[in-house]
Amino acid sequence: MHLHDDVAISRIHKVMKEFIGKIKQTPPMKSAVKKEEREREIYYIGILEIKGKDVLFKVGCEAGTYIRTLCIQISNSLGTRGHMQQLIRTKAGAFTDKDWVSLFDLKDAYQFYLEGKEEEIRKVILPIERAVEHLPKIWILDGAVDAICHGIDLNIPGISKLNKFEKDEIIAIMTLKDELVAVGKAVLNSEEILKEEKGKAVNVHKVFMKAETYPHRIN
Repeated sequence: MHLHDDVAISRIHKVMKEFIGKIKQTPPMKSAVKKEEREREIYYIGILEIKGKDVLFKVGCEAGTYIRTLCIQISNSLGTRGHMQQLIRTKAGAFTDKDWVSLFDLKDAYQFYLEGKEEEIRKVILPIERAVEHLPKIWILDGAVDAICHGIDLNIPGISKLNKFEKDEIIAIMTLKDELVAVGKAVLNSEEILKEEKGKAVNVHKVFMKAETYPHRIN
């Protein structure tokens, strides 16, 4: 972040801490989404270096947070103007900058694939289950899979086992073979689910498995 005026280092530290938590943002004019105010969460902000008017910091945030807008908001709170000078994404979900591959690597891997060599493309195109490694999980019975694939929310009788999680957490719904079926938001926490015999457990938000992968069963 580049500030347009000199600001005391102590004030920069103080103001940036105030942005940790829920904040309001309006997407910038050049974004592809509707220009209306929305809430996003900042999990942490850590200042790495302040050199003159340049502030290098690391931020952990909810998906959909605009860092360019965040820099402007912080600058305004400091009583000056400012802008984002550089942005490097170091983590997204379960993936970090150690996992990234370049488009050149992808192109080369695809060329090898066309030649009948699959080793390289298997390194750069990963199973979808890799993307939910960081999420708590619920494993469901085979007979419940197809209903979830058709958009039905997950009810307690369809559950086989589960991790520990809290209400409103995002949950990965898995088959007993560790295949990703869907993700959704927990209606109850894990302890409440274990105590109940019926009722809704997860509101399904996104289905990844194709319908009829598992046979439909009526319980």
